[in-house]
Amino acid sequence: MNKSRVMRLLWVTTGLLTMPFLASSQEQGLDERINEWFTPIADGFLGIILHNFPFTDIPTIIILLVCGALFFTIYFGFINIVKFPLAISVVRGHYDEVEGHGVVEKAEVNVADGDIVDTIRDESHEGEVSHFQALATAVSGTVGNGNIAGVALAIAIGGPGATFWMILCGLLGMSTKFVECTLGVKYRDIGPDGTVYGGPMYYLTKGLKERGFVSLGKFLAVVFAVLCIGASFGGGNAAQSNQAAMQLAGSFGMTGGAARTIIGLILMVFVGIIIIGGIKRIASVTEKIVPFMALMYILACLYILGVNYTFLGDAIGQIFTQAFNPQAGLGGLMGVLITGFRRAAFSNEAGAGSASIAHSAVKTKYAASEGLVALLEPFIDTVVICTMTALVIIIFNTGGGEFMYGGDGSGAVIINGESLEGAGITSAAFGKYIPFAGPFLTIAVVLFAVSTMISWSYYGLQSWMYLFGKSKISDLTYKLLFLVFVVIGAAADMSSVWGFSDAMILGLVFPNMIGLFFLYPVVKKELERYLGAIKAYRTSQE
Repeated sequence: MNKSRVMRLLWVTTGLLTMPFLASSQEQGLDERINEWFTPIADGFLGIILHNFPFTDIPTIIILLVCGALFFTIYFGFINIVKFPLAISVVRGHYDEVEGHGVVEKAEVNVADGDIVDTIRDESHEGEVSHFQALATAVSGTVGNGNIAGVALAIAIGGPGATFWMILCGLLGMSTKFVECTLGVKYRDIGPDGTVYGGPMYYLTKGLKERGFVSLGKFLAVVFAVLCIGASFGGGNAAQSNQAAMQLAGSFGMTGGAARTIIGLILMVFVGIIIIGGIKRIASVTEKIVPFMALMYILACLYILGVNYTFLGDAIGQIFTQAFNPQAGLGGLMGVLITGFRRAAFSNEAGAGSASIAHSAVKTKYAASEGLVALLEPFIDTVVICTMTALVIIIFNTGGGEFMYGGDGSGAVIINGESLEGAGITSAAFGKYIPFAGPFLTIAVVLFAVSTMISWSYYGLQSWMYLFGKSKISDLTYKLLFLVFVVIGAAADMSSVWGFSDAMILGLVFPNMIGLFFLYPVVKKELERYLGAIKAYRTSQE
């Protein structure tokens, strides 16, 4: 099926699915109708995922994330700090020669038609993308509107103190990301045509089978795949198109769900053109978009922080003091902590396992090399970009002059008589200091959204194929459904979209973290193997 026929099919399918909403938009707002359908689903899932640990007011998932990340950090000797310079060197290609000319190892023996095939393989030729492309693809899946809208949401609800817990979650999450992405490469499948299939579905199945837990591994893999598909439709898609559509509609003075639906249709076509090309096309796009958009956004933040340097010390002070002594009305210490960790987990996805799907496609013969590259993600996403966004908003609201922290708990605040939430708050903060902030934030939000959507389409597709088979029909079915959610997200109400997104992405933590606790000794061996190869390489160069 050629691309022009595919795009015509996308238009027809989306038109048929959105027609009922459009036809009734005169009686009830389009966003209201979609929200009416979407909210019960989102609330139901969120209630299940965020259930409290027995005899506490702390969600079980927060305990799982924090304790797991802390354990991995200690077990691997604070790898998030100690091996940070090595991770930079690997992604810059300093050890590419180790990857390409290491010892060729024997693989499993497969017998086909009476002949022994693939008895020896050069793993350095397996994979589809480079270390940098894999990192760019994975970062594009995490550096998204969680950094613009999510941070604003966290601060609006939890105050400046929520930033501290976001940073802590990001630092600890670096170790978790190392573990899951190492496993992603270790247990990936390579198709006959060289296509890579990897991620938690595969290391849960294969890894737990090696340890004698066949049924548990299959069960966890299926649960993960189902939740990952939901997450790709929610946080990786609907939440992104929602913010992009709202920002674009506001910039052009357009109102109503019908206007956002039109924007959603345009986004759908643009994203569709990219994702049809597969991981190589996605990687080639993200390796260009991600560094550019991240750099532009960081420079804008640095400019605002620079012209307000006299307030910087006070803003940093608020982050630390209010992390432990939050303002009244913000739900107390535990409320601020949970808010910070929820938004950080949504933003950097450490513990969710999703990024390991992108990292699995890397060309490497040492699984731990990509694990080291992956630990840079939470640092870039949360420690750097989220913190900068938070500082800009806190300085903007110095003295509570613009809005009240906490509000009604929904994340919406009143600024200059207008109710704003998510990216709208960040846009208002930027607009106070940068004359062209409106167009700039609009471009940033759209680029963040598109890059996240195309990366998550790959994550969801891999999970879909794990469940329903690796066929062209399976491929096209998933992509059609994914693109429909671009439109649904654009027209839906933000609260229901974020609720569903949180539920799906946080839900991934349960099957993934259980698997990591079984398989972390495998990661230790892979790390020692890679460090040994680097040591031998350095010795040979002396």
